[in-house]
Amino acid sequence: MMISHQLRPFLVFALFVFSGFCFASERRLESTDVRTATNARSGREAPEPPLNPQPPRKETIVVTGTFTPIPLEESERSVDSLNVAASPLLYNTFTDYLKLLPSLDLRQRGQNGIQGDLSIRGGTFGQTLILLDGIRMNDAQSGHHNLDLPIPMEALESIEVLRGAGSTLYGADAIGGVVNFRTRRPEVSEIRLRGALGNFGSNQERITASLVKGILFQQFAASRDFSTGFIPNRDYRNALISSTTHIQTGLGFTRVTLAGLDRPFGAQGYYGNYNSWERTKEWLAMASQELGSKTTASFSYRRHTDLFVLYRDRPQVYANHHISETWLGSLRRSDELGANGRLHYGFESLRDGIASTNLGTHSRNRQSVYVNYDLRAAGRFSLTAGMRYELFDTWNGQLSPTLSAGYWISTHAKLRASVSRAYRAPSFTDLYYHDPANVGNPNLRPERAVGYEAGLDWNAGNAIDGEVTVFERRERDGIDFVRASAAEIWRARNFQKLRFTGVESAARWRYRPRTSVEIAYTGLHGAQDALHGLESRYAFNYPVQQAVASWQTVTRGEFAVRTRIGVTKRFKRDSYMVWDLSLAHYGKRIRPFVQLSNLGGAVYEEIPGVPLPGRGILGGIELVLFTKRR
Repeated sequence: MMISHQLRPFLVFALFVFSGFCFASERRLESTDVRTATNARSGREAPEPPLNPQPPRKETIVVTGTFTPIPLEESERSVDSLNVAASPLLYNTFTDYLKLLPSLDLRQRGQNGIQGDLSIRGGTFGQTLILLDGIRMNDAQSGHHNLDLPIPMEALESIEVLRGAGSTLYGADAIGGVVNFRTRRPEVSEIRLRGALGNFGSNQERITASLVKGILFQQFAASRDFSTGFIPNRDYRNALISSTTHIQTGLGFTRVTLAGLDRPFGAQGYYGNYNSWERTKEWLAMASQELGSKTTASFSYRRHTDLFVLYRDRPQVYANHHISETWLGSLRRSDELGANGRLHYGFESLRDGIASTNLGTHSRNRQSVYVNYDLRAAGRFSLTAGMRYELFDTWNGQLSPTLSAGYWISTHAKLRASVSRAYRAPSFTDLYYHDPANVGNPNLRPERAVGYEAGLDWNAGNAIDGEVTVFERRERDGIDFVRASAAEIWRARNFQKLRFTGVESAARWRYRPRTSVEIAYTGLHGAQDALHGLESRYAFNYPVQQAVASWQTVTRGEFAVRTRIGVTKRFKRDSYMVWDLSLAHYGKRIRPFVQLSNLGGAVYEEIPGVPLPGRGILGGIELVLFTKRR
């Protein structure tokens, strides 16, 4: 019997999952409280080696999707938590964590997250809001730079993902969802060094230094990743440095973050059949201050530069230089309202500006006010109702209401549902960009969308849990670059009645204290006639099916292993499968590791015309030079 080549990756994926569960069923179940570090719907957190200075947590607390920290199992929204600090030697960059979630569409242009676009539930990359400690990082020039995060992975504690609209909480751009990178507050004073070598001319150096003394929690982190490229003109150098300061005083909690990024890279084929080159830089300053137990003030400044050269060997032919700046200030307050209720309200002010050789010089301002009411009876039900009004100086104001609820139908199952409105302001590239193949549109209107979802979370005892969610998003005034034929240029325009419908499901089994198996699947369908025969450049490259199976364990000898198989079928394209494997030993002072990527040698593209690397290997060692506990 002949099997379609498009179905083969999914059959291999199914065989991997079946084999993993058969192997797991032969192992003796050990009695343990497996809900430490992983509650319902949070099984993606890696098992934590005892030598890791992070203390074990009794439950997963999230801050994304709500105004106050709550246990993940109490959230009535679709939220995932990825523990970055638990097993860092099994992962190379934060993009390795994002690949664990099939609802996220990571469209990379190179290895190790050098440049990539992140989408959620079929939204475009501009419809995903990126946060750092709750403060927006989206770039006003282009959503292509939203993942230019100037924080080394070693400085992160966790990554939280809100699937679905989030404009009520965070403002513009949160149509498909929100990804919040949370920095780590160190618990011990220590110095760590990490180095590695691999194929494609890869080498890596990283350093982390932490100081914990009295009320001060200070961490410095720096990293440098270099590669000569897996094909010509796909070389890169990625340098990051950050300082995070946490101070606890009688006034409240203070956090200050300073960070920088420098990323030159060969961009062969990124923007057409050109040997392009690009260099992005970023400087970031953020501060937040608690004013008592109910009020928090925050401020941030972000400066991002982008130097683009169309022909690397002839930079004088065509080059663009963009400098964008974002200033943001906010004031938030929460008050108890009744025995189980809490009222949240606040004000935000934001200014975006750009000076560009291609886009010109522009700026825009917006202010927003919001109010949100949370009613929670733990283990019984929850209700959230809120709205945000954001006023632009260039467009009409946008109102974003939301309503969500959750109800425990038993001790093992919870129903949840939500409806939310979200919007996105056009980027400066959408509005003003022009070159021989692309033209922006200064008359674009902000995108608007309404999202609906309903889900069931369940747990069968302590070791097994899962979820299933169905959702729909209806967009108006969607923005994309489109054309009628290959002979025409791409033009930015608004279009109507774009609709995405999908289902998300996941199941997790922690059959030993530090061993877990997870399978997850997302199916997605878009309204394919929304563009009325026009070809879409970005909106219709989404995965119609995506599945991930992962297994991770830490043995008694502190040997850690993780493996992941991901299968993707994109709209009107062949399916492909990518298999990754990592191993590490968490010794007291010396910690070797090896990371293998794309073991099957899949030939694939996440963005049409931009091939990704074949089999890769990176091996190295981490040295713990100094550790002192409080």
